[in-house]
Amino acid sequence: MSADAAGARREAVEGPVLVIGTGLIGASVGLALRRAGVDVLLSDVDDENLRLAGEAGAGRALEGDDVPVLVVVAVPPRNAPAVLAEASRRHPAATLTDVTSVKEGVIAEALSAGADPRRLVGGHPMAGREVSGSAGARKELLDDRLWVITPLAESEPEHVARVRRLAETCGAVPVEMSLAEHDAAVALVSHTPQVVSSVLAGRLADYETAYVRIAGQGLRDMTRIAASNADLWWDILTANAGQVADVLDGVIADLASTQAALRAVAAGEADGEGQVRRVLEAGRAGQALIPGKHGAPTTDFREITVQIADKPGELGRLFSAVGVAQVNLEDLRIEHVLGRPSGLVALYVQPDSADRLIEALQALSFDVRS
Repeated sequence: MSADAAGARREAVEGPVLVIGTGLIGASVGLALRRAGVDVLLSDVDDENLRLAGEAGAGRALEGDDVPVLVVVAVPPRNAPAVLAEASRRHPAATLTDVTSVKEGVIAEALSAGADPRRLVGGHPMAGREVSGSAGARKELLDDRLWVITPLAESEPEHVARVRRLAETCGAVPVEMSLAEHDAAVALVSHTPQVVSSVLAGRLADYETAYVRIAGQGLRDMTRIAASNADLWWDILTANAGQVADVLDGVIADLASTQAALRAVAAGEADGEGQVRRVLEAGRAGQALIPGKHGAPTTDFREITVQIADKPGELGRLFSAVGVAQVNLEDLRIEHVLGRPSGLVALYVQPDSADRLIEALQALSFDVRS
């Protein structure tokens, strides 16, 4: 079921909804709400972002006589407390929420600055892209993504319910956590991976270009998020520094013991081999805990690799062939072949349909590699 179909059966959040900050997430929230027919007001200190978001259809600029029912603060963590407090004063009846990826410090500072705790309900949509700004916004960016909601003890039920409806109207799946639980969780599953990815990518600059040139899909997967906006991530990491440092303590300890084991192996000592294997096995076990498709447990799919020409229409022809074979694609990955005008497309399907798909593709002269 698509997010559009699901949203059509839910009661959309009432408007007007004021979105303060029209970057990637703020503008995407606006686009998703407009898709559901909700009246959206926009505000931003950056006139260009505001103009682009408005032209994209994310909403209309806030005017003096507008009275929002809900205010969504979508500004960086360092600015969010003051903006939440100001929104609380300007809109004394509105529900207040934010989309920052760090909660405890932001909410505590907002309350100290005067935000009304009865109307304040923290939030964090677990979505993003490597690009920033309203130009990168998408109406479907939040579809089927988790939206963590962090109510305060003082948050009144009607305001919590309104933030839940906001998430659902945007196509997301709301889940509740405490402020502390949220910050500990994102340190583990989001913030530390960003640091590790950035550190690994940063090491590439110390090596010959010829070395980096032979990089395969593994390095691309590991360093993809290193291309994210550095200013935004500096803001996030400094706001959740203690939690991230705690997770890194464990990562560094594991790396140090693995390094020692590899040194032992290099010196011809058999003892190190067992530690290296334990690290690899622990990694497989941990990776299996990450939710799979639609949040279900991870499933072992069969991988079928097809080489196709890197030219218009080839992917469409391949997907059409999969459809004709009546096989459902569970996932896919594309890797471009070094120095050749072709690419390898890895198709992931249920094991019981793999042989049927291979036969169908080979009958159509596709270059099937597995």
